[in-house]
Amino acid sequence: MGLKEYRQKRALEKTPEPGPGSLQTNEGRYLAFVVHKHASRRLHYDLRLEMDGVLKSFAVPKGPSLDPTVKRLAVHVEDHPFEYKDFEGVIPAGNYGAGRVIIWDRGLYGSPFAKDKHEGEELLLKGLRKGDLKFVLAGSKLKGEFALVKTGWDDKSWLLLKKKDRYTVADDILAQDRSVVSNKTVDELSEESPAGPAKRTVTAAQKPVANIPAGAPVRPLPHGIEPMLAEAAQKPFNHADWLFEVKWDGYRAIAELDKGNIALYSRNGISLVKKFAPVVESLQKLGMQAVLDGEVVIADHSGKPDFQKLQDYPKSKSGRLLYYVFDILYYRGRDLTGLPLVQRKELLKSILPPDERIKYSEHIRKDGVSFFSAAKQKGIEGIVAKHSLSTYKPGTRSKQWLKIKNRITQDCVIAGFTEPRGARRYLGSIVLGAYDKGAFVYIGHSGGAFAAQTLKTMYEKLRPLARKTCPFKTMPPGESPTTWIRPVMVCEVAFAGWTKEMLMRQPRFLRFRDDKKPNEAVFAP
Repeated sequence: MGLKEYRQKRALEKTPEPGPGSLQTNEGRYLAFVVHKHASRRLHYDLRLEMDGVLKSFAVPKGPSLDPTVKRLAVHVEDHPFEYKDFEGVIPAGNYGAGRVIIWDRGLYGSPFAKDKHEGEELLLKGLRKGDLKFVLAGSKLKGEFALVKTGWDDKSWLLLKKKDRYTVADDILAQDRSVVSNKTVDELSEESPAGPAKRTVTAAQKPVANIPAGAPVRPLPHGIEPMLAEAAQKPFNHADWLFEVKWDGYRAIAELDKGNIALYSRNGISLVKKFAPVVESLQKLGMQAVLDGEVVIADHSGKPDFQKLQDYPKSKSGRLLYYVFDILYYRGRDLTGLPLVQRKELLKSILPPDERIKYSEHIRKDGVSFFSAAKQKGIEGIVAKHSLSTYKPGTRSKQWLKIKNRITQDCVIAGFTEPRGARRYLGSIVLGAYDKGAFVYIGHSGGAFAAQTLKTMYEKLRPLARKTCPFKTMPPGESPTTWIRPVMVCEVAFAGWTKEMLMRQPRFLRFRDDKKPNEAVFAP
């Protein structure tokens, strides 16, 4: 159509709408799309697709739908300038299209059959001319494959259809009635509202705004959530339906944000508010209502976590303290746990403003093998693989989340310690156990590579827990005198493998795990 009809219909000196400039284009890999919600004489939606340097435009009276059983009339109208994708404001009375306009949705789109943007645009233009236009949207609200099909009733009438895919929902997406830019509804725009290109800048002091995906029920803010846990996997893998994240070596922490009121607690419900006060202060600045899941770490200059420094932080107050957030369970009155992981992460990334301590935990898709190799080279503990469509199941260990470590480790419960020999002080080795189908069983001794300060700290922790009897049903082997203790202290041990007696070979103490309960130390050969 070109922009001649657009110019003819508007007195651009009287309206804030952008005038046609030189033909512009989006220089990125994909093309741009926008959906305007337009309250003029009749409320309608305008779908605009970047093609050939302009926005090919369709008026959709009843709005788009994510339900494949719904067919919506779409009237092909005049092309709009590429600059119009950023327009939001009020068109004054007496002008063509007078009324309020918000950017209801926007994002990138392309052909489902193309290898690159250039080929995609050619296929889209061909489909437009043919009257059968297939495309994939990646917006804040509209996602997945759609089609525009010419009806044959006249030259302008088309049908907008949603193709069946993982983004299909029966819920009415139009219930999300706010702008993805200003967070205003069309009724909240006024003549004094800034008109013209709409831009959104977010600072840490501003309240983030985002649209919540359809399918999140209204519920009160939850409390005391037990985090979802991952099963162990032996090796990394590649899969298009999986996301891969860094396995942060820190304290797993749930954050409940009710504007200025913050609760931060470990996986076993212990408050971390005083221990990591700077993280809590940063969470308060966000000024939002949400429940976040993440890991508190101390990172060195290269970004590598240092667990020992994290354990020492309450006393030392030194180190770069960070809260890496990888999931969001609740936001602005909505329970998000039933949404697919990929939608939760998209929302999470959109609402977290830049902050020196609160960081979004990035991920990659598909290529888990190379990601694991890179993590191993950098000395990172491992990676976590998560199915992109997994829902969040508090307190459960799911096979849709898998942890893949670059060394063999075992969570153990310390059952006792032996007397030191020779010049060694405090203790000799620690006696280790784990739970096997509910029974507390012996799995080995660890006594090597202890630093003097570690021995002293360990002895001071274990001595007050002394008891007279062995906590195992069967007395473990060993000739050294042993002080038995109450089996409440959890630690993590690295080892070389399992013997035929199901004992750890060459076990080496790594650290205490105050954030874990004894029954979480499960025998896992």
